[in-house]
Amino acid sequence: MLVDAGVRYLFGNPGTTELPLVDALVADRRIRYILGLQEVPVVAMADGYAQASRSLGVVNLHASCGLGNGMGMLYNAYRAGTPLLVTAGQQDRRLKFEEPILWSNLVDVARGWTKWAAEVDRVEDLPSAIRRAVQTALAPPTGPVFLSLPLDVQTEVAELDVTSAARLDPRVRPPAEALRRAAEVLAAARNPGILAGSRVVEAGAVEPLVAVAERLGAAVLSESGTTHGRLGFLPDHPLYAQALPLWSPEVREKLAEFDVLFVVGMDLLRQYVYHEPARAVPEHIRLVQLDQDPWQLGKNYPLEVGLVGDPRAGLTELAGLLDETMTPAAKHAARARGEARALAHHAAREALWRRSDEERDARPLSPLTLMSSLARIIPDDVAVVEEAVTTTNTYLERLGALKNATGYFAHRGWALGWGLGCALGVKLAWPERPVLALIGEGAAMYGIQGLWTAARYRLPVTFVVPNNAQYQILKVGARQLGLPAASSGQFEGMDLVGPEIDLVALARSLGVEAHRVSDPHELSERVVESLADDVPRLFDVPIQRGAPEKLNY
Repeated sequence: MLVDAGVRYLFGNPGTTELPLVDALVADRRIRYILGLQEVPVVAMADGYAQASRSLGVVNLHASCGLGNGMGMLYNAYRAGTPLLVTAGQQDRRLKFEEPILWSNLVDVARGWTKWAAEVDRVEDLPSAIRRAVQTALAPPTGPVFLSLPLDVQTEVAELDVTSAARLDPRVRPPAEALRRAAEVLAAARNPGILAGSRVVEAGAVEPLVAVAERLGAAVLSESGTTHGRLGFLPDHPLYAQALPLWSPEVREKLAEFDVLFVVGMDLLRQYVYHEPARAVPEHIRLVQLDQDPWQLGKNYPLEVGLVGDPRAGLTELAGLLDETMTPAAKHAARARGEARALAHHAAREALWRRSDEERDARPLSPLTLMSSLARIIPDDVAVVEEAVTTTNTYLERLGALKNATGYFAHRGWALGWGLGCALGVKLAWPERPVLALIGEGAAMYGIQGLWTAARYRLPVTFVVPNNAQYQILKVGARQLGLPAASSGQFEGMDLVGPEIDLVALARSLGVEAHRVSDPHELSERVVESLADDVPRLFDVPIQRGAPEKLNY
């Protein structure tokens, strides 16, 4: 049934309660088992594979302990809406009253971060459970599901109907009247803007969103770094206005110029640290929102028009309606807006490049120097996985280095340890594309075991670790909270020193070639070579260790 659902890989770390499934794979090679040494990278691999392939990811965990270890990554998948089937072996039901080792109520544990969770009590129900799980995970809004599989159910033999789940077409267009009202509001706007989220690229809707933006001459902003998972717009497009700021006051300031905002495929809003004013979207702005997920429409801010439906279908039709609705004067104003935006965005990009040149001789490297060294050399079809937010700081977008919207991944849950495993899953989904993973040294240590999987299966991912030997995001957060010791530059439990972690030795011990690189030119050369090669490599790059007062995109 999984094969019929298009499943090619099963990610897992087995235990006794999973042995019947693993044993069956010995004689059936249609699904390849990808072994990980710990559940954090295992679930992250399945997440990355599902996000990149837009197909079902399947992961098999070991009873209570395995599910517990993987819960942080399940939270990330839940926040990202990843179509993921998580299974876990359960103890033999005949031992249940003994409260045996490794037994617990797995369904209750998983239910909060899944669309649906169930335990299969009869082998006869297994086909229905799989069909329901597959369809639920893939139906918009997509998301993870969970099945608990008792050991004795796995070993039963029965004649079953294993007809696979029907493949549903999720592309449901928004209502025609709502689209027409949206076109009228946007066409009449004096200064419209667009907020684009991850679900735009996941719906294959970047191209029609570009068409809508160009008709309106509207600036397009992506989600804040706290929820900036995928790219809903082309980063090198003249209308791309980068990511929203992180904090409410700066968001209000950034959005104040707009009279109408068109929000597509994003959560409005999920903030990180509370600031006054609590309302990040200015009161004068009229909102039009399009999303497959009805829960997101008007969730926190009242809407002028709410559009429930597939972003690609809705945006394609909306572009045509704007052509019909906009007056010649409105079209002329849109062209003028677009040209002004393009000039301003180009000037900001050039200023950032000049700043990177000014910082290039500093040692240790500044975050901007590291990122600009990569921006100069990454290929157009690269897939970038980021889990180093205080270093990466959306620099690749701001420098215009990313030439496609599909190949960018950052997590939306912020449970650490995700990036390394995610990059391996992306590589399995896209073997023909180079994959670059930018992983902070702190985040890497939550899922470092994934390097062994990269070596075992010869997955040619290039890992660059910006290493400042600290949890810098926590220092920034402590200062944002106005905590007294942090405000005077003193921190507890946030520096990874005494001893420092030898990432090069650690990577090599797990079978991955690794080097410490301190020069930006050498880094560029080594990454070019690595992205073109067929083996995984890790580069540990020391960067400046100071912590800024706040993050500014």
